[in-house]
Amino acid sequence: MIKKLTLIFAILLNSIGFSQSSNLGNWMIYFGNFKINSKLNLHHEVQYRNYNSIGDLEQLLLRTGLGYNLSENNNNLLLGYGYILSENYNDLDEKNEVQEHRIYQQFQTKQKFGRFTLGHRYRFEERFIEDNFKFRFRYFLTTKMALNQKTITDKTIYLSAYNEIFLSGHGAKFDRNRLYGGLGYKLNENLSFELGYMNQFFESSSRDQINIIMSASF
Repeated sequence: MIKKLTLIFAILLNSIGFSQSSNLGNWMIYFGNFKINSKLNLHHEVQYRNYNSIGDLEQLLLRTGLGYNLSENNNNLLLGYGYILSENYNDLDEKNEVQEHRIYQQFQTKQKFGRFTLGHRYRFEERFIEDNFKFRFRYFLTTKMALNQKTITDKTIYLSAYNEIFLSGHGAKFDRNRLYGGLGYKLNENLSFELGYMNQFFESSSRDQINIIMSASF
């Protein structure tokens, strides 16, 4: 099973290499969670987003936050900060650099149903983009299904899917939507990997992304 999973990963990664001139981008994502004690946790993440396979930076996102568990492993409140560097193409096919500082608050909850886990995340964002201020709400719904185990535990291969909608606090309410499906492998209680496909669509356009994700807990 591990050999088959490795082969699938290799095929998908190889497909990225042939997408240099296409609309298919690549996001490499690291999520980390450090348990301070039974109540407090420190979240941290790095996202390196490219217009193509690698080397044409779209966005660099650095995010951290301090969380508080309302109940063990199920309900978490978090206050955080993010720094986002974006390189956007203009009409002349030239890049403009945009820097953003972001404060966010979120509530996250999850449940388990046999082979399935279900998670909800509600997030408010205050965004300071150059000289502009914007407010945004995000709702994230995710599910995972264990394939070779009865539950997602050590050495589990699983399917993963999520949908996240973004609503703006000004102007047009709909900002964007992200729909994702992927295949993951949980090595142990501290480390897991995912490879998946995401479609991000806006009001009048969309982009496809290959996501390579590593999650670690300490």
